Amino acid sequence: MLNISIVLYHPRWEQEVLPLLEELLRVKCLRKIYLIDNTEADIRREQMAKENATLGEQFATNKIRFMAMPENLGYGKAHNIALRESAYYKTAFHLVMNSDIQVKAEDIDAMHDWMEAHPEVGQLMPKVLSPDGTQQYLAKRLPSPIDVFGRRFLPSWMIKRRNKRYELRDLDLSRPVNAPYLSGCFMMLRTAAAVEAGLFDERFFMYPEDIDLTRRIHRNWLTLYYPQWSIVHAHAQASYKNRHMLRIHIRNMCQYFNKWGWLFDSERHRFNQL
Repeated sequence: MLNISIVLYHPRWEQEVLPLLEELLRVKCLRKIYLIDNTEADIRREQMAKENATLGEQFATNKIRFMAMPENLGYGKAHNIALRESAYYKTAFHLVMNSDIQVKAEDIDAMHDWMEAHPEVGQLMPKVLSPDGTQQYLAKRLPSPIDVFGRRFLPSWMIKRRNKRYELRDLDLSRPVNAPYLSGCFMMLRTAAAVEAGLFDERFFMYPEDIDLTRRIHRNWLTLYYPQWSIVHAHAQASYKNRHMLRIHIRNMCQYFNKWGWLFDSERHRFNQL
């Protein structure tokens, strides 16, 4: 069985969330969908009132649990609420995903069944495509400070070769890769592996929590980029467009390197030998 959690913040109900829910409710192995809404209470009330009739139809099922948070908890902390329920109810698999994803229900069932048949796999991410069909390189090696800040602040020609290696484009991505960093936009997790790793580190408000969790799962399990299946991700890249989000990104990445090491990170060096 599978639980799915989606963290919302100022969600686009009609354009994104409702079509996604309609598809997810077709998943045969589904136990529960957790919608964790971090939107400010007054804005949430306005949104819910506007979408009330349509939402009522979607929520008329015990498969969906809507959770309105009193404040913005951040990405990892909000998902941990649902992950702990998966652990409590011994739900074997848990899918962490964004609301801006398009995925086929039958592909989720196929991923679930494949992981069930491969107990050595703790986490799986399919190929991720942009709406225009181009590939997003969201399976990566673990980043060094130059990988993170160089991509953001240096001219592209200076970082081009390094960025190619960081994004695993030096490998054959038509085949599965045991990558130490898989994007948080779609994390098919074996619940036991996530629990063993300690779930998301709630000190990170957003951005590096997916790096941090994948590398901890990677210690004892395979964390696979698996291109047999694909999803579509309407990636917003908010930190490239919004100074406030850029500050959050920088602050949280600094916390990440404070935790794991800036120049000296022996585990990073070992895991990146792909």
